[in-house]
Amino acid sequence: MKIVDQLNRVLFFNSHPRRIISLVPSQTELLVALGLEKNIIGVTKFCVHPKGIRKNITIVGGTKKIHLKKVEALRPDIIICNKEENTKEIVDQLSSVAPVWISDIYTLEDALEMIVLLGELFDVSEKAVSIVSQISLRKKDFEVFIKTKPTIKVAYLIWKNPYMIAGNQTFINSLLLLNKFKNTAVNSASRYPKVLLDELSNADKILLSSEPFPFKEKHIQELRKSTGKEVILVNGEYFSWYGSRLIDAFSYFKTLH
Repeated sequence: MKIVDQLNRVLFFNSHPRRIISLVPSQTELLVALGLEKNIIGVTKFCVHPKGIRKNITIVGGTKKIHLKKVEALRPDIIICNKEENTKEIVDQLSSVAPVWISDIYTLEDALEMIVLLGELFDVSEKAVSIVSQISLRKKDFEVFIKTKPTIKVAYLIWKNPYMIAGNQTFINSLLLLNKFKNTAVNSASRYPKVLLDELSNADKILLSSEPFPFKEKHIQELRKSTGKEVILVNGEYFSWYGSRLIDAFSYFKTLH
């Protein structure tokens, strides 16, 4: 069986792989939604959804650092990675253990393609198509909702010390655009540029993501005082998780308007 991942890398299998290690939190959640929880034998410490997923599954490290011996001991049929989440070094190491399937996500269309491809890979295409259909219907409904809303310039902060924002070559940016949030980092060459506080002056609103830096209420007050801007805390999972969590993302986005 010939499989092509989102980097156009060709993988070969004798049959649909069953023993899965997932090194991407949002794709781990998706695999469960596809009915594959019993096939997942290894995850990262950041795979927190669905709740309790790490309870009976081996944690093989994080997204940037893995315990290779733990991976080897699990004898996986396949390892699921992502170009941004996981390093090339990790992929190279893991490729000596099992085939590595890599996603590459910049847009919602990329995410939907990824869901379909994983459905085909694991022989659960019907469930994958159902998830894609649900996401597409909710997106269409949201597009009607957002049509009359004004465009707002935003800075989407993902990190502190130094402050970093999501740039234009990111999945986050594609969802900001769907929300009619104009990204102030649109001209940056970096995916996640560092910024000084005075560089946020051209934003109408500052959005603080709940991840990867755990921005809290105290950070809202700090930034309001130092910038004079409207600052709101947003659920980063709905802006950056590109799996089945997208089903509920558009209902959440409505609350931001």
